[in-house]
Amino acid sequence: MTTRLLAAGDHFVLNRLLIDAVRARAPRELEFAEITLDWPIVPFGRVAEVDEASGTEDQMIEALADAEICLTQMAPLTRRVIEACPKLKLIGIGRGGPVNANLEAAAEHGVTVCYAPGRNAGATAEHTLGMILAAARRIPQTHAELTAGRWRSDYYRYDEVGIELSGSTVGLVGGGAVGHRVAQMLAALGAHVLIHDPYLTETTVGELVSLDELLSRSDVVTLHARVTPETKGMIGAPQIAAMRPGAVIVNCARGALLDYEAVCDAIEGGHLFGAAFDVFPEEPIPAESRLLTTPGIVLTPHLAGASRQTAANAARILAEDVARHLRGEPLAHVAKA
Repeated sequence: MTTRLLAAGDHFVLNRLLIDAVRARAPRELEFAEITLDWPIVPFGRVAEVDEASGTEDQMIEALADAEICLTQMAPLTRRVIEACPKLKLIGIGRGGPVNANLEAAAEHGVTVCYAPGRNAGATAEHTLGMILAAARRIPQTHAELTAGRWRSDYYRYDEVGIELSGSTVGLVGGGAVGHRVAQMLAALGAHVLIHDPYLTETTVGELVSLDELLSRSDVVTLHARVTPETKGMIGAPQIAAMRPGAVIVNCARGALLDYEAVCDAIEGGHLFGAAFDVFPEEPIPAESRLLTTPGIVLTPHLAGASRQTAANAARILAEDVARHLRGEPLAHVAKA
């Protein structure tokens, strides 16, 4: 019996990646249908009750006709969509959290939702390292001076030059999939690594310490925690004041972890050397934001996890669970309501 699978890809996690990954792992006969959603050409947003979605409910209801499996990254799998598609049995969301699927509605209608944890851990870790170096060595700032026709040899002054990672202390707030990779990279460069993570009891790289100790000892602080009621706003003005003078702070995790106004104050006041951010409290960044005018801040538009390997990893992880589903085996990455 043929099983119908809808690939609802976009311009990052491509349909051909999803379909090729499934074909390589699921020998059972499958009928493929596909639609391409507009993200990231058109920004994602809230659709009905789900977040960070691309496309419409009507578009998905039409495309999912007779489909048993739906693989996507951004499609809105709302209650309305799920209720309109009684043949649907498996939803695969190719991202670290299935925020664009109504998990309660899926559970009520016997639809399993799987996702792709860790798909972008390598990309985010490498981007974090690049952001640390960019902020600590003023790479974007000096590049901008050169392209504007200014040769700023005064940047060689002691108070203007940055630090080497070798021999420096770098503190990681969060030691999960991304944090662990960052720790390995930093250790390979000769940095002394500190990690604060209340969920870790041991680590193979670095030294586990309290948050207060990490802040007071680190030349660079980089954030890798998830946003929870406990971690939201965990780095505010008091924590920034407790950091070492001349330190650098980096956030490629979630904007809600950090008080950005306090960072701008600390840089303008001379307490911090610089900062680098890939995530923000509001995205896109408002035109009036101080982040755009405070010197010494490196910015990228939430691209830390964007690599070709990330897209391929998302397709592979979902395809492995599709194969398990077709064989009647337990899935590896099931999302719970």
